[in-house]
Amino acid sequence: MEAGYFEHDADIGIIGRGTTVEEAFVSAAHAMFAIQAGLDAVQSRERIELDFEEDDAELALVRWLNALLAASNERGMALREFGLARAGARWRGWALGERWRDGLVRGTEVKGATLTMLSVSRETQGWEARCVVDV
Repeated sequence: MEAGYFEHDADIGIIGRGTTVEEAFVSAAHAMFAIQAGLDAVQSRERIELDFEEDDAELALVRWLNALLAASNERGMALREFGLARAGARWRGWALGERWRDGLVRGTEVKGATLTMLSVSRETQGWEARCVVDV
């Protein structure tokens, strides 16, 4: 798995790569949350569970990322570990992290994943998932 981000005009994009679509989505989640906090400092204290349905892989990426953001914002948490499984159009994911506390350095707040430059594609080495996030 490999995660990263890129700049597009005034926006920030994220890229996730993996041997499966699910791994690429997990890597994209790492990239997105690394913009918000230093993930090495975040403890895996609380678990969030997520379920959603989506047939289209590109729209599933946006739903996954936005569901993670909504859950983390609702609970006041920084997230660091992620997992995702798919059965047809049904996606089931989880994330681990902790509530924001002194000592966690906040980076740039990500407001949401967008459809801009949205792509989920099979590459030579596996899968790549990317989109621009609103900051």
